[in-house]
Amino acid sequence: MEVEMKIRGLMMDPVTNMPIVVLKDVNGSAILPIWVGIYEANAIALEIEKMPTPRPMTHDLIRNLLFGLETGVKKVVVSDLKDDTFYAIIWLERNGQMISVDSRPSDALAIALRLDCPIFVDDSVLKTSKSVAAVAEVGNNEEVRKWLENLNDEDLGRYKM
Repeated sequence: MEVEMKIRGLMMDPVTNMPIVVLKDVNGSAILPIWVGIYEANAIALEIEKMPTPRPMTHDLIRNLLFGLETGVKKVVVSDLKDDTFYAIIWLERNGQMISVDSRPSDALAIALRLDCPIFVDDSVLKTSKSVAAVAEVGNNEEVRKWLENLNDEDLGRYKM
């Protein structure tokens, strides 16, 4: 089963100083933080903030290619978690045929934002994710989960590189 999520925001991990994309269940309280690289976080932040760039960035190029090929993105799914690495699938539709494309979650999320398509997380990923515990070195998992769930807009703020 898949759980529909929205990007709640971008923040910096207070321990590792690495960017985190925070996904939140649209119909519940599930939270999934996904650590991403700086460049990928920047691509996501540019689209969240609707900041124009003088030339197409990589994810804009992918969007333009998909439009040119008359191919739509139906959804992206964070599909698996193996050895602390998240996996994603981008589901394309072309001429009535569904095509699955393996992707890093950060790229899938950047494309989902640009094409305004839904984001899902497989519920097995939510159940097995241990990444919440890595947000802070102190406190138990429940304290960290409560911290993530109670983040407000000021905590997430505008993403700054």
